[in-house]
Amino acid sequence: MNYKYRLGIDAGGTFTDFVLAEHSGAVHLFKSPSTPDDGTRAIHAGLTQISNAMGRSIPELIQECDLCINGTTVALNALIEHKGVKVGLLCTDGHEDSIEIRLGHKEEGYRYDASYPPAPMLVPRHLRKPVRGRVLADGSVHTPLNEDDIMAAIEYFRRQEVEAVAISFVWSVRHPEHEARAKALVEQHLPGVFACTGSEVHPQVREYTRTSTTVVNAYLSPVMAKYVRRIDQYFKELGAKSPVRYFQSNGGLATGRIMQERAVNAINSGPASAPQAGLYIAQPFGIDNVITVDMGGTSFDITLAKGGQTNLNHDIDFLRYRIGVPMIQVETLGAGGGSIAHINTFGMLEVGPQSAGATPGPACYGKGGENPTVTDANLALGYLRPNAVLGGTIVLDEQKARRAIQTGVAEPLGISIERAAYGISTIVNLNMANGIRRVSIERGYDPRDFALICAGGATGMHITALAEELGVETVLVPKLASCMCAFGQVISDVKYNFLASSPMRLSASSPLEELNRLFDEMEQKGRAQLADDGIGAERVRVSRSLEMRYVGQIHECRVDIGPGRITPERIHELLDAFHRRHEALFTYSEPGSAVELVNLESTVTGLVDKPSLPSLAASASDVSDALESYRDMLFDDQGTVVSAPVYMGEKLAAGHTVTGPAVIEEPTTTLVIRPGWQATLHESGCYRVTHWAG
Repeated sequence: MNYKYRLGIDAGGTFTDFVLAEHSGAVHLFKSPSTPDDGTRAIHAGLTQISNAMGRSIPELIQECDLCINGTTVALNALIEHKGVKVGLLCTDGHEDSIEIRLGHKEEGYRYDASYPPAPMLVPRHLRKPVRGRVLADGSVHTPLNEDDIMAAIEYFRRQEVEAVAISFVWSVRHPEHEARAKALVEQHLPGVFACTGSEVHPQVREYTRTSTTVVNAYLSPVMAKYVRRIDQYFKELGAKSPVRYFQSNGGLATGRIMQERAVNAINSGPASAPQAGLYIAQPFGIDNVITVDMGGTSFDITLAKGGQTNLNHDIDFLRYRIGVPMIQVETLGAGGGSIAHINTFGMLEVGPQSAGATPGPACYGKGGENPTVTDANLALGYLRPNAVLGGTIVLDEQKARRAIQTGVAEPLGISIERAAYGISTIVNLNMANGIRRVSIERGYDPRDFALICAGGATGMHITALAEELGVETVLVPKLASCMCAFGQVISDVKYNFLASSPMRLSASSPLEELNRLFDEMEQKGRAQLADDGIGAERVRVSRSLEMRYVGQIHECRVDIGPGRITPERIHELLDAFHRRHEALFTYSEPGSAVELVNLESTVTGLVDKPSLPSLAASASDVSDALESYRDMLFDDQGTVVSAPVYMGEKLAAGHTVTGPAVIEEPTTTLVIRPGWQATLHESGCYRVTHWAG
């Protein structure tokens, strides 16, 4: 069958975005209010919009899709709101408190803050059960596994109505048999209870990170499984020809079967697709250094790619819990269109992190919200068109927006509504700019060396202000910005990460065949999973990395290595790569010091055909043909009103340039061009926004 479409769905906190990409090149965007209680309702509402627009029934559309891809915040929201399941932990005797001790320190930024409270434990103390049995660092069994301890714990878990069991023993990466036996006993005697082991979830050295990651996975997997089963059944009933793919935190796709068991891989499912989309958008401009910023209704997500490569996080504290599995590096702030503006106890204006979300939403949504938000401020500043329709159902009410700003901000501060609105906009811009600095300047990158890629429905109203604050010269705003993450999904590949551990001194005399065996096993497993996904061997690509350190160091450096067997002749090459990486990260290297290997990682990717972007035609018409009206707007804190032109993006052609101050209205997003900037529409459907020399 020749498939016509590919569908990407990104379920955010406020809106669920849909991208229907035709393989011929056309891309269609749709939005529907999210329904956190049941994601299928938002999906059905969005598919109904698509059906009406395309003149095809929903089953017909789905049956003509080669892939239906879902990015979801289900796992993330469950972790944020602490709405996972009741978890029990089986751990090595004496290690019941490792997840609470947290290596003896708090998260970065709070290490010396005595008043900072400890993180709430996902497994309470009484549900952490010790198991006697000990494996040594070389993989030998020092003390046999005590199955009586496991059975006693199982009986206690049954009485406590535990819904998931995490199993993490010391040095299980060297000898996983003890964990495997414990899991078999749990599954035998607690049918229906989810169980996972550290040697499966995160098979790498560092007991605390492995245990914490396994606990998070157990806490979230039953929640994710319930969601996946519902979505899979929904699409199956519509006649989908292939299983739904879910977007992972590592930037790749996976089937629901995988995601039900590895919910920890879905924590950053939605925003993880943004850098891939940003790089794709920047290709026609010859740009491979991009910072993609995505402002939705609830949050502001930032990702960075340098030289065409996206940064991956490993072993990070995410929402106060240590996660070891690879995740696209995403900085998330409570700075969305629904972020609430309020006066703090010191009488100062703050914006966020609290959000009005989808329900009740900003005051201007008319759904019962009374607190002033960023969206209300943008409406009061003239950036948004009064009575505009968002998500197909929400009509913006300017009077309700102004009333909320007046009551919540203007009157308490004794200023005008306009100045209050500009203050809200300015503060959220500064919050976002500081977030961008954290992923760039604080990690050794100069944001002026990057292009800002605009993603998310609300970002276009702030993007030129952010560029001014950061000194960025080039901004790219695609017409599909409001659904960028959903678009990133439809152009992404299937990807699986495999981890292993093999501590050893690295030299020509090291047991290199052990490394080759581990890489071969991981990659064979990846190829088998891709084959199950229907991806042929000719489309499989493999990349490898090693985590190494100088002997005596605490932390490792991750070094990418090429394919092929690791031989004594290659050791010099690997050590040189490590020294260079160490110097790049820490400004020094010690070529004369011994180096040891700790962990291995193999990424197995199945390449997927990418839909093409449409090519816009140039036109002999003048840009004035797209001028719809003029609207009063504010661009400074003095309340100076400017009558700025408003252009219809659908009437602009390739090569047209709009000079600020101005607004370009696209069907699902609005681009505000501040004074001193201009936007030129490229044939790829992307606005290149730069400083105006005139």
